[in-house]
This record gives sequence, structure tokens and C-alpha cells, in this order.
Amino acid sequence: MFNLLMDRRYRDCEGTTRREFLKIGALGAGALTLPGLLSARAQAAAAGRPVKNTSVVWVWLGGGPTHIETFDPKMDAPVEYRSVTGAVATRLPGVSLGATFPKMAALADKMAFVRSFAHTNSGHGGGTHFVMTGYDNRAIDNGGQPTRPSIGAIVARVRGANNPDSGMPTYVRLGRIGSDGPVFLGTAYAPFDPSGQALKNMTLAVPEKRLGDRRMLLASLDRMNSAVDRSGLMEGLDRFEEQAFSLVLGGAPTAFDLSRENPKVVAQYGKGFGEQMLRARRLCEAGCGFVTLSYGGWDMHAQIKPALDRRSPELDRGIAAFIDDVQQRGLSDNILLVITGEFGRTPKVNRNAGRDHWAPLSTLALAGGGLKMGQVVGESAAKADVPKTKPIRPQDLMATVFHVLGVDPHTQFVNPAGRPVYMLEDGQPISALV
Repeated sequence: MFNLLMDRRYRDCEGTTRREFLKIGALGAGALTLPGLLSARAQAAAAGRPVKNTSVVWVWLGGGPTHIETFDPKMDAPVEYRSVTGAVATRLPGVSLGATFPKMAALADKMAFVRSFAHTNSGHGGGTHFVMTGYDNRAIDNGGQPTRPSIGAIVARVRGANNPDSGMPTYVRLGRIGSDGPVFLGTAYAPFDPSGQALKNMTLAVPEKRLGDRRMLLASLDRMNSAVDRSGLMEGLDRFEEQAFSLVLGGAPTAFDLSRENPKVVAQYGKGFGEQMLRARRLCEAGCGFVTLSYGGWDMHAQIKPALDRRSPELDRGIAAFIDDVQQRGLSDNILLVITGEFGRTPKVNRNAGRDHWAPLSTLALAGGGLKMGQVVGESAAKADVPKTKPIRPQDLMATVFHVLGVDPHTQFVNPAGRPVYMLEDGQPISALV
């Protein structure tokens, strides 16, 4: 039920009576708040600068997927280093993927496989923080907290918490990922989580006419109080109110509803992960700027081959369906797909027929976003332990995402110490892709 609480709350602030807020159901920790209206995106539009309406779908393979059995099988390496699942040829000359990803291999000309992605933190929490934010955090695996905002939260801060046209939240997560929050940017820019009650609260339980009547009532109250408002706050809250109405009257709630989709398309994606990928495409079409999907189960310390045989098909089908679907809809240049995790796995198979944590070479593949696809970027060493070519770091991935989304690489926000800090310091967009 859309639980629109239209109670007008007042308080005395510096001698002036003002409305405090409009509360909308339980849309999560500050998913809709006034600061979202004062976004860099809005300022850019007002100044006549171009604003991109591109999106990112960030697929997170929690646990640390093996880079060898996914996108760098190394079949000419000694047997203890090469892919234990074998390899499957792609349409790219001389390029193969792990054998459990045949559908992706058939679409390799529409993807880019980065074989020199690397960082320095092999802890689950630390590696996640590094890739999700672009910054290392050595304390996080010992009870520490995230210290930098995630890429998605930065996008929400830049663009505003909601799309100004559809009301769609700018940043949505489909499954929790560590270090995916806003930290010092504020809860307004936390990811909207549609699980549980939150999505139900976006469903209208009253006729639109009644909503219109309530809107008229609020407008009348605003006029009554405008004479005593000396700060301009009321005007900002009016815009916030309009944003709230547009969320439920626009296309946001239906974008989550797969029953509105063509059944043939639903069948193409499949169940589970595939359904989430389809939902991500629908969210992007409705104006979402950054969607994260969590598909865990990749911490394969033992018996990696049967584990991959179980885990890979759902991922392979969902990714291939997404790439094909997005292309058929003419959205390939508008939506960037990122596939990664917190790190790769040890190049040498261990005594338990598995692979352990390994940050010096990690898993990364991309598709779309107007970038140059159909290529392998970078090269790993002979035993797939480190990059042979110049390493691509988390901040380089972050800079590439900024490039696609039109985020200024020199963006700064104020940290808890009251100092402006750059969101991106030394990363550069992956040159082979842009």
C-alpha cells in the first residue's frame, strides 16, 4: 500500500513557522530528501551544460570469482594453472572464455574482457570496499566501517536522489553488497532497496483524484505560509513534494513489475538472476542511473569445477539475455554493464581442488555504454598471477563509469572533517575502451 502520510508538521525555527517535511511511506533510508533537488545534475541543466541520461548495471559476483575460469582460461599454461573447466571459443580471433560460459562467448563481440584488472586487498570486506569505492580500507575486515561513498551513491549525489522526469530512484540495489552506501554523502543517497515493504509502499492505495485533491490542499497551505517564510525553504520543499508525487504517479513502481513485460522476454532471461537482470533493464529504461545486482557464491576454496558447473549457467544465461535484449532495444550505448567481484582467485589450484583469494589479478568484463566492445583489454602473465601489461586499477574502472555517466572526474564533496575531497583522485578511463 502506498502509505502517503500528508500530515503537515510545523516547528518554530528562528521565529518562523515552517513545514518540516513530507513523509512518503517507507521508501528506505532517505531515498527521497530535499538535498536530491539541489544536485549537480540540476545545476548543470540550469547552466545549459549537457546532461547524460546513461545508466550502469553493476553485477557483483560476491565471494571473489575466479578470473581464470571466467574470462582468462590460460589453456597453454601448466595444468595446475589453466582453467579446470576448459575453454570455449568466442567470435574474437584467438580469444576464449571459461567453458561454463558458452552464451557469453557467443556474444563476445559485444563485450570487453579486462585481463589486467588488479588491486592490493585480498580480504572480502577490504576488496569489496576497494572495488565499490575506488579506495582501499585495511580496517574493514577487522570490524572497521566504510570510509568512502560507493560509486552508485556518488552518482545519486551528482544527479539527484530521483530522476526528475519519472521519479525513479537514481540508485537502486537488487541485493545487498558491502560498502555500497553513501557514507558521508548522507542517507539521501543510499541505494533504494525494493525488497520487503519498500516496493509495496510505492503502490497507490487511493485514486489519483484523491491524490490531486491532497496536492491542492498542500498548495493552499503553502500559500498561507508563504508570507512568513523568509528563507526560500518553502519553494524547495514544494519541488520535493512534486518529486514525491511523480515517484508514484510516474513509471517507477511498474518498472519493478515483471508481469508488465513480454512473456517471451521473461522466458529468455530465465529465473533467479535472469529475472533481476530483466528488472535492471526495466529500471534503466525508467530513468534509474545506477543499478547493482548481487549474485554471490563465488568463494570457491574447494572443488571449484563442480561449484562452477552449478553457479555459472544462471549467470551466463542472464548476462547473454541482457546484452541481446538491450541491443535489440537500441539501448547498448545508453547502458553500461559491469561484471566484477572483490578479487580473483589464486592462479594455482590448491590441495582441495579449489582456488583461494587473490587481489593481484581480478575479474572484470564490460558491455555497452557507448564504449569500444569486441576486444580483450590488457594481458595477464603466463600463469595468470599478475598483469603483464599496465594494471587497470579500481579507480580506472571508476573513471570509466564516470565517463559513461557524464560525471565530472574532478567532482568534490565535503567530508566529515568539513574539507572538500575529490571522489576520484588518480584514475583514468580505460583508454582502450573510450
